[in-house]
Amino acid sequence: MPARNALLVVAHPRPDSLTARIADRARERLADDGFTVDVLDLHAEEFDPRMTTEDEPDWTDRDKTYSATTEAHMRRLAAADTIVVVFPVWWMGLPAILKGWIDRVWNYGFAYGRGRPRLHGKRILWFGLAGYSEDDFTSPGWDELLKRQLTEGISRFCGIDDATVHLLYGTVPNGTPAARHIAALLTTADADLTTLLTKSTT
Repeated sequence: MPARNALLVVAHPRPDSLTARIADRARERLADDGFTVDVLDLHAEEFDPRMTTEDEPDWTDRDKTYSATTEAHMRRLAAADTIVVVFPVWWMGLPAILKGWIDRVWNYGFAYGRGRPRLHGKRILWFGLAGYSEDDFTSPGWDELLKRQLTEGISRFCGIDDATVHLLYGTVPNGTPAARHIAALLTTADADLTTLLTKSTT
């Protein structure tokens, strides 16, 4: 079997966060399945999400050379067969550092702007942690807005047809002792990751 590579992107400022703990479970699951896992912790690596003139798309030059940082991240993304992104849902969307990573790295000429996108054929799992309960989050349709943005507006726009968005709801304790609440969420996340990653990597 040929070597398989996974890029695991984490977008939370605290290394002891529930997001980080679930990302670590994802890393273990991928490694157990035989993947070589490249962990990209955006905060730990001090990624700057702000767009720069170096990384602004040049619509007349799809072969533009971007900044050294962006080019390095592009190589990591290109090397992955499977991409797993674990993030907290803030303001019904992506954290700023993750959005900025997409702005700078999923850039013109690399992720889109060609007849056959360079990310074509990859698989991606977006795993978001939402503080609201499932009923509170889905009733206004926030889940559909977020899923559409991630699957259609980002993944498939960049040639990744095998895109899955999964949301873990109720991550903020509401009357349940924190330790018990987190243990229950981790149990749920383990089961979800087993199902989702098996589906995405077979």
